Amino acid sequence: MTATVPEPGLNQAEDRHDTAERLLRSSEELSFDPATQVDWETPLDRSYHGMSPEWSSLYGTAYWDELTEDERRELTRQESASVASTGIWFEMILQQLVLRDFYAKDPTDPAFQWALTEIADECRHSIMFARGSEKLGAPAYIPKRSVVTLGRLCAMTYSGEAAYASILVAEEVLDVMQRDWMRDERVVPFVRTINNIHVVEESRHMKFAREETRERLKGAGRLRRQYQALTVAAAAYFIVTSMWNEQIYANAGLDTQRALREARANEHHKSQLRCSCAGLMEFLSSCGLLTRPALWFYRRANLI
Repeated sequence: MTATVPEPGLNQAEDRHDTAERLLRSSEELSFDPATQVDWETPLDRSYHGMSPEWSSLYGTAYWDELTEDERRELTRQESASVASTGIWFEMILQQLVLRDFYAKDPTDPAFQWALTEIADECRHSIMFARGSEKLGAPAYIPKRSVVTLGRLCAMTYSGEAAYASILVAEEVLDVMQRDWMRDERVVPFVRTINNIHVVEESRHMKFAREETRERLKGAGRLRRQYQALTVAAAAYFIVTSMWNEQIYANAGLDTQRALREARANEHHKSQLRCSCAGLMEFLSSCGLLTRPALWFYRRANLI
């Protein structure tokens, strides 16, 4: 009897094919249209927060204790819009990374079709976040010019595991905080709907990003892992530190300098960020992407 020896890489290719097909089926069965499923018509009810108060950068500080309830709610609305604006900025980078990765590849491959589905999702999410921020009464919170420039560089140069692990970083951090906000009845209902849509659809994106990160790292040597770990950590630092724009305090009517001082020293907020990244750090460690140099960036961003 002759044994059949599987071709090298065949099982991995089949697994990737099956994962992409499952994600496509899931997208067909459970996707949303924010244009019709978010309540854009009802005027903003200012008796609600824009995010769970516990996620505010000032929650737990002396300044927070001095604020009126109206001031706290306004601050969380500005903070929610700032996080959403950072999400839009990174989603535009994400789309470029995925398009470059699948450029001129087999369009009959389910992975190719899933990549286009993910890009379509991200386009809808960005419009949804933009409309949500406008309804919250917030301006466009664009990251600092230097960070925008670095984002352009990332979009042009990141590839393989660096691209997909960076995508995962942004999505994981948002996922944890938005799961809290979407269940919190203190948060304005239309924001809860936005968060629910994003959580459901991004869960598929995170699954794909994890699988692609693992796949691209197969056979990678120590030097490559060290370098890519550093690029991913740098991306994580700039994404997370851009989420709370410095202008939110002035727009909420607060003393910007005092707010910045207390926010930077706020151990409660740092703890919230670390908790949001526990699963992410475990995944990066399992992939050999949590190196000593990379840890410096994660600690600076209060992610570990």
